[in-house]
Amino acid sequence: MSMTRQLMAGAVLGIVMTGSAGAYDGDWKRGRVYYRQVCTACHQSVAKKTISPNEKTKAEWSAYVAADKHDATKKSNPSLKYATSRAYRDSIKATNKAAEKFLDVPDAELQADIKAWVLYGAKDSDNPSRCQ
Repeated sequence: MSMTRQLMAGAVLGIVMTGSAGAYDGDWKRGRVYYRQVCTACHQSVAKKTISPNEKTKAEWSAYVAADKHDATKKSNPSLKYATSRAYRDSIKATNKAAEKFLDVPDAELQADIKAWVLYGAKDSDNPSRCQ
């Protein structure tokens, strides 16, 4: 194989590997911590109801996350993305130390983490999870 072909093959391989390595799938364990310590804390104090991952199927959770609807009552920001945003975490950090811990996590990563957690614990998963 000539040197030019070796270089081209290496470049193509590098492009292919970089494209697939750049995607972030979400860390369900980190999502669980945020969900239990931030989401659940708010749901208990405001909505008076904890929302457990096992209340929906994977398909229902995927649709919920994709719709980006959160608070139908409009008592707070109706966007699910807002509930995981740095702005939201910054606004509650004085009363929620877990939110402060997650301040430097990029919004998109935290959203992927939450989605990974609810899918991991969905009612039709191998690990249906309830929040305590």
